Amino acid sequence: MQTKNIMIVGVGGRGSLLASKLLGHLLLSQGYDVKVSEVHGMSQRGGSVVTYVRYGDRVYSPVINQGEADYIVSFELLEAARWLPYLKEDGQIVTNTQQIDPMPVITGAAQYPEDLVEKMKAAGAKVDALDCLALAEEAGSAKAVNIVLLGRLSHYFDLPEEAWMASLEANVPAKFLEMNKKAFALGKNA
Repeated sequence: MQTKNIMIVGVGGRGSLLASKLLGHLLLSQGYDVKVSEVHGMSQRGGSVVTYVRYGDRVYSPVINQGEADYIVSFELLEAARWLPYLKEDGQIVTNTQQIDPMPVITGAAQYPEDLVEKMKAAGAKVDALDCLALAEEAGSAKAVNIVLLGRLSHYFDLPEEAWMASLEANVPAKFLEMNKKAFALGKNA
């Protein structure tokens, strides 16, 4: 199997590292060679966070270059747009429609760009955008946006739902498991 590339992009403290850990666990359980690389800047201060997940028969490097991402999973609209050059020509973006103001917007030095979903589509990207925050809150916690996004991403994979659930069970504390399973289902079925 040719190597597939997934970028998980977002803002620090929102659960992107857990999402990459879950994906890595899932793909390993399905017999793939998997490499996960975390590249994050000022993540604890709300800065940009990027994680690469690469899988296939044999993966030699954890790094994804521009134009190589099969999927970009984004916790926030501006981050999806920022990493668009990394998406393959026929790649898929799965993004939360939430807008989290970066520091230049907070300080008044810039304005948050408008119509980002339309702009990404106009650039040729396939964009699956949904309000993951509302779905996470419906599941029981605003912190479950990451699991809602994975549920939505699962829509594009031919992997058994039981495997996704096994990865949740292996990586999520028992007291949060049912809420996360609900968040996954809401994302998948949105």
